[in-house]
Amino acid sequence: MGALFATGGLLAAGGASAADGATGSPETSDVERWVVPQTLQGGEYWTPERMRAATPGDVLVRDNVAAESGAAASKSPAGGSPSEVPAQSADRQVAPAAAQEAPIDHIGKVFFTLQGTDYVCSGNAIAAANENTIATAGHCLNAGPGAFASRLTFVPAYENGAAPFGQWDATELYAPTQWSSGGDITYDTGFAIVASPTGSTLSDTVGASGASFNSGRGLNYTAYGYPAGAPFNGETLQSCTGSATADPYGQSESQGIPCDMTGGSSGGPWFVGGGAGGLQNSVNSFGYNNVPDTMFGPYWGSVIENVYDAASA
Repeated sequence: MGALFATGGLLAAGGASAADGATGSPETSDVERWVVPQTLQGGEYWTPERMRAATPGDVLVRDNVAAESGAAASKSPAGGSPSEVPAQSADRQVAPAAAQEAPIDHIGKVFFTLQGTDYVCSGNAIAAANENTIATAGHCLNAGPGAFASRLTFVPAYENGAAPFGQWDATELYAPTQWSSGGDITYDTGFAIVASPTGSTLSDTVGASGASFNSGRGLNYTAYGYPAGAPFNGETLQSCTGSATADPYGQSESQGIPCDMTGGSSGGPWFVGGGAGGLQNSVNSFGYNNVPDTMFGPYWGSVIENVYDAASA
């Protein structure tokens, strides 16, 4: 079996159990929560220069999946009844100019720092009671296992350095304990609560996707992200569409779709059906070097639903 690569920035397993200054405690056995101290929020840290220099870190996820195809598979995610969360519509609309594929208001780039290194991923505004929640990959906010990220900020509708809706700094981070304590790639999803730079909520500003959990497998998806590895440069939004298939090595319960996106696209949303108007049902997570042009994303079962519920309240 070939090596694994990630699609965004993260640190290898084995970091500290919590970042310096961490507070908060798990809400349930499936959820680990970290309240980000104000001193470790984004603030004015993310200049255009730092954004351009942020590292996708796509090779650093290899420790989170066994290197041999004969390794034991991850335990299947706990089952549950199918559930859906309706989308939230923006109160106003702004259509930024697009050079390639048009930016989508609620999809953006995620910048963060782990153990002194700056990284970049992708993310999406997701419907929530607090109207200020984003979804991304677990490895884009927690080392898996190990420290939570600092200076995490979400830049919706990013394109070629433009940030038409500003930067939304994370104040709370949520990850499945299966990821934050065990680095289980099956659960590579995280959520963040962000603070408004304008006084309006995130969903009022850019809208927010609905979500579904415990859905069927093998669905048709459209995935989005900001790949930064060659031949992409991370400056424009890209998308892939296809039907999901099982992990060919049985090392995870994740599913793969045809896609050639590279590092930096981690955390980008998967929508059921065509386009970005469907329900979000996964995120870009990882790929195998010898399974070309295939992006894998975690199955959103009851564990990830529990994390969503905690982050969206």
